[in-house]
Order: sequence, then C-alpha cells, then structure tokens
Amino acid sequence: MVDEKPWFMSKTIWSSLIAVAAALIASLGVTIDGGTQDAIANSAVQLVAALSSVFAIYGRLSATEIIS
Repeated sequence: MVDEKPWFMSKTIWSSLIAVAAALIASLGVTIDGGTQDAIANSAVQLVAALSSVFAIYGRLSATEIIS
C-alpha cells in the first residue's frame, strides 16, 4: 500500500467498531446482521468524510492568517 489516509477514513476501523457495538447490542437481545453492519460502516465513513470537509471549510473561512 502506497496511499495513506487518516485512521478515521478506514472502512476496516469503522467495521470493527460497529462489529463491537453490534456485539454489545446483541447482549441486550437485539441482533444486527452483517449486511446492516456493512451499511452502517459505509455510512459512518461517508459521514466522517462530509464532516471533515465541513470542518476544513469552516477552519479556512474562520482563519485569521493567510496560507503561505
């Protein structure tokens, strides 16, 4: 792998976190199938990407110094 990305943009990380959450939720009697877990992970990655873009734009607009 040559390309780098931040950890929070990794589908593997999000899938793992959601699998852990699904296991915890299953202990309460609610089950989440694998397809739903994948859909949640994909949505989480898209949400994080959108939020990071919004924060980047906000940061640039609210900056008091120029980029050199």
